[in-house]
Amino acid sequence: MIKLTGIHKTYVLDSGEEVKALRGIDLEIKEGEIFGVIGLSGAGKSTLIRLINMLERPTSGTVEVNGVELTSLNEGRLREERSKIGMIFQQFNLLSSLTVAQNVAFPFTLGSKKLPKNEIKKRVTRLLSMVGLEDKAEVYPAQLSGGQKQRVGIARALATEPKILLCDEATSALDPKTTASILKLLTDLRDRLGLTLVIITHQMEVIKECCDRVAVLDGGVISELAPTLEIFSNPKKDLTKRLVASAVRRDIQDLMEHTRFHKDYESGDGLIVELLFLGDKANDPVIVEVAEKTHAGISIIGGSINHIKKVPLGILVVRIQGDLETIQRALSELESRVLRVTVYGYNGARERD
Repeated sequence: MIKLTGIHKTYVLDSGEEVKALRGIDLEIKEGEIFGVIGLSGAGKSTLIRLINMLERPTSGTVEVNGVELTSLNEGRLREERSKIGMIFQQFNLLSSLTVAQNVAFPFTLGSKKLPKNEIKKRVTRLLSMVGLEDKAEVYPAQLSGGQKQRVGIARALATEPKILLCDEATSALDPKTTASILKLLTDLRDRLGLTLVIITHQMEVIKECCDRVAVLDGGVISELAPTLEIFSNPKKDLTKRLVASAVRRDIQDLMEHTRFHKDYESGDGLIVELLFLGDKANDPVIVEVAEKTHAGISIIGGSINHIKKVPLGILVVRIQGDLETIQRALSELESRVLRVTVYGYNGARERD
């Protein structure tokens, strides 16, 4: 569906200095998937998405969409292929002087293939119904909430019946509740219309909610690429670990930063460990069962359960108490029952003095 090969993008500033935004990107996005690209500011995310529809041309490399190499096309053919790719933006980009219906109809006024007015009205009505705004056709953007404005932007992007929808920070200006509703709408539209979605974001919450796979962009290169569940359950790179922690481990991370540990056991110490559960195991009574089997005291210090593409991902930080042999036996039992155990260290009276 989308294939980027050997993509480099270099900007030359007025001073003559070169800024390398992308450095050798190789990426394939499958038909029908929701693909996320995440990274910090300046990582090259927006440049990458603008290369897919050739709003930016690569310095070198090729862009292939639906079997067509866009980098080889003249402007006329490129406009034709670009019409098959919709795009929604962070700031909505609506025309304030036009009504909602007129904004959605705007793409029909462009190009050489004009539609009859009654056909345009019929299509606009259908599009507004798709995004839940059929009652807002005659109002102006200033009268809409942020979420409603983005729904208008989505309807307008779908006007040319694209097979690909590019979303450039489409939810970053919205509150969490509205963001969730927009992501659900996009997922529903993907399923209903057979779309391929590319979502550029700096919010791991967005990736967690709807993306099938995710690429982590760092300094113009893809540092990590994997299915979303794998990224959250087993991040490899330091940046990915930090991004994941910000979405699913924030409270736990704060707790651990204020807890002191040591390596060697002393009588009365407890061993602090983090347990990662995946799928059905997140709902199993693992702590109770291990405590009963090993006679260890196991207390929960903190934790959370998140859902990654509807799959439960549980994180618990616990204290295992008992003599050293009991602690080691409980640790071994936990390691056999959960996806991953991370040992922080021992904590006891010494750390509270």
